[in-house]
This record gives sequence, structure tokens and C-alpha cells, in this order.
Amino acid sequence: MKLYIIRHGQTAWNKEEVFRGTKDVPLNEVGLKEAAALGSYLKSVPFDALYTSPLSRAAQTAQAVADAVGLTPVIEPNLIDLNFGVWQGVSHKEVKEKYQELYNTWIATPEKARFPEGESLNDVLKRMDTLLDTLLTKHSDDTVAVFSHRVVCKVLICRLLGLGLDHFWQIEQSTTCLNRFRYSAKRRQWICEVLNSQCHLEALAGQRTTADF
Repeated sequence: MKLYIIRHGQTAWNKEEVFRGTKDVPLNEVGLKEAAALGSYLKSVPFDALYTSPLSRAAQTAQAVADAVGLTPVIEPNLIDLNFGVWQGVSHKEVKEKYQELYNTWIATPEKARFPEGESLNDVLKRMDTLLDTLLTKHSDDTVAVFSHRVVCKVLICRLLGLGLDHFWQIEQSTTCLNRFRYSAKRRQWICEVLNSQCHLEALAGQRTTADF
């Protein structure tokens, strides 16, 4: 099985550094261009299935690839973003000031952070384990893409690499980045082939934000 893990394109809240979580924020103009570039880049990949978070920013990104390869994306609830609870819709600057203790925990020991009225990284990890079991059962010899969010992609990659969630901040996931893993049945482990690739976005370099948010 080959598994492509793809983060959604840019939104206004990425550029403005506002926590998104389960808020449904669509792609902005740059994000739509990023998604189109991704679709063009992946048009020759023989995908067997595409799965997407139900949130529009991921679904729009998935649709751009689906249009290029002739498939229909399947909505997968387990791919929805981390629920940041009371942080959702709040700017990064305001969060640092208003929730200083929790923010420090999130930065220093993200695996220990739980967001009021929201989730923790461990909650996301449980969803990813369920997702992986389903994908390996249904698509053992297939090529599959999942479209999700920065936090979810980072948690999933930690799991595939056998890393604890304390390594969360060591993995970069930029907008519409492309990751590819291959499952080795012989070794019973996932092998990383591509990580955080943005080669399809070279033509958009001058239009994109450099902020990792």
C-alpha cells in the first residue's frame, strides 16, 4: 500500500495566524491555486481512493486532485482537524496572552496539552489508529491519498515513523505539502518515501506566506 498524506491549501486564517480547528474556513485565492497546482502535479498517479476531512479547506484540496485523476473523494470524519476548543477563532497573539500557561504547555510538551471544550493530541492519535486499521484492511495493495490538517498530518506521521507525540514540533507540514509512505508487509512497518514536499508550488513562491501556521 502507498499512502499519500496531504495538508490542505492556504486559508485566510493561516495567513492571519488564527487557530482554526474544527471551524470551517475555506481556501483563499492562494490556497485554490496551491490545490490546482497539486492536482496538476499528481494527475498521473494511479490513485485507487481519496479520503478527506469533512472541512471545506481539505475537501476543496481533495477535489482539485480528484478532478485531475477522475475520482470522487470520500468524506472521512476521522480526518477532521484537532478541536482546539476555546482557542478556535482566536489569533495566535491573543492565545499567547490570554492562555499563557496552556500555551506554554502546548509549545513545550504538546502531548500533555488538552484544550478546554476541545481535544488533545492523544484524541487525534486514537482517530489515526482507527483510520490506519481501516485503510490497511480495505486498501492493502492500493494507492490512497488522505487530505487533512497540519496537526492531524503531524500526528499521523509521528505514528507511521514510530515517534512519540513529544516529537510533534519536529515535523514540518506546510500548506498543500505532500508526504508519501509505503507499507511493507514483510517488515510490518511504514517506510517514509517523501516528507513535506512542496515542489509543485515553485511557481507560486512569490504569492505564498512563509509562516508555518
